[in-house]
Amino acid sequence: MTLASVLIPGTARAAADCAPSATTACIQGIIKTSAGDPAAGVGLDLSGASADQQTKTDDTGRWSFSVDTGGDYTVTVDKATLPAGQFLKSADKREVSVELYNSASALFPLTDTESGAAAGGESTGGTETGATPGAETGGQQPAQTNQQATGGGEAATTSADGAGFSWPRFWQQFASGIRMGLLLSLAALGLSLVFGTTGLSNFAQGEMLSLGGIFAFAIMQLTHNIWLTGLAVVVIMAAVGWFQDAVLWKPLRKKRLSLMQMMIVSIGLSIALQNLIQFFVGAQVLRIDNSTPKTITILGVTLTVQSYVAMGIALLAVIGVGLALKYTRFGRATRAVSDNPALAEASGIDVDRVIRLVWTAGTALAGLSGVLLGLVLNGVAWNTGWSFLLLLFAAVVLGGIGTAFGAFIGAMIIGLIVEMANIWLPGDLKHAAALFILIIVLLVRPQGIFGRRERIG
Repeated sequence: MTLASVLIPGTARAAADCAPSATTACIQGIIKTSAGDPAAGVGLDLSGASADQQTKTDDTGRWSFSVDTGGDYTVTVDKATLPAGQFLKSADKREVSVELYNSASALFPLTDTESGAAAGGESTGGTETGATPGAETGGQQPAQTNQQATGGGEAATTSADGAGFSWPRFWQQFASGIRMGLLLSLAALGLSLVFGTTGLSNFAQGEMLSLGGIFAFAIMQLTHNIWLTGLAVVVIMAAVGWFQDAVLWKPLRKKRLSLMQMMIVSIGLSIALQNLIQFFVGAQVLRIDNSTPKTITILGVTLTVQSYVAMGIALLAVIGVGLALKYTRFGRATRAVSDNPALAEASGIDVDRVIRLVWTAGTALAGLSGVLLGLVLNGVAWNTGWSFLLLLFAAVVLGGIGTAFGAFIGAMIIGLIVEMANIWLPGDLKHAAALFILIIVLLVRPQGIFGRRERIG
């Protein structure tokens, strides 16, 4: 039984009709049209280790099979039930392997051109696994949480591997990159502010992002109002940031722990939070908003309404942080502490109070990022933040460590690279492409785009 099912009866299976347990394994996925709309009523067959099953996609394009025996299975799509004018980009079968208390996903991207459909051959569906609570493998690698694995936004079908270059797809991926950059920039800003004032590389920032999405899922079941939910999550995560510094980071600073020791503490906190979240919430994907996303096409680019709203909120939040840092008393104090903490304290600035407020604001921004990513990706899981953590660090380093504006620009660049790399590279390599560009830039400009050179020695 998960925390969601205890607090909110009937919501344990909000993400899908199947929830992994000690006696159950899940095989599930989502099918969307080439325009990003849910493909409802598509028939699927399951055959393999246990009894054969049949199902159809629901109104949101989701489907799932629940099996009581681990092993190898074959998922087959009934091509006759596909929406009119839609064709499979690859084979109609996927081979998946799943164990009890785990879930596996099989992806079937669609295209609107019959020539784009692949003939023959079978490909393996992506697998999303979750460890049994209390298992000995507590430090297992998290499942990849990209748009397809988490339930997908409207770009899930437009970013399928091997579709080749076309200008409509280029602009679609460009818009998706702008969206991803804006959403990542919120958490990256928080990470950069903490580093700028304390020098700490906070590896637990990803879990703050996950907590934001999970709190949004729980609160949404009570309020049924996404605006109230978002506001409540920001307030709660701000309190989490305040409490985190008061209980953990300030005492460690008082004990004069080195930055290396504190970084190791943040890694331990990250791992502990991952396991706690997975224990209480489970391994399934939680949908913040269960309604079917509506899409809007502007100049040939199709995004969901949630995407446009999320991008607007993220942009306003970034502008607000920038104005606060530049024109408010707190902003000036933050910049002074970032430049020289000892001199700032000598000039009368309460350094501990500034750092406390930075932790509060940085965690609130990460929580807001988690809410918006959960809406855009149509789901959040225990490892969502961890899967984005490396990109957050890449954005901060690329833009210039400790600079808020640099973190924003770095996040935008990383978001664009990640999404547009899908045009030419398989989806599994899109993060590698972003990190490769990061390495190239740092070879030319080690301090990052907006960072300052520091004299050593």
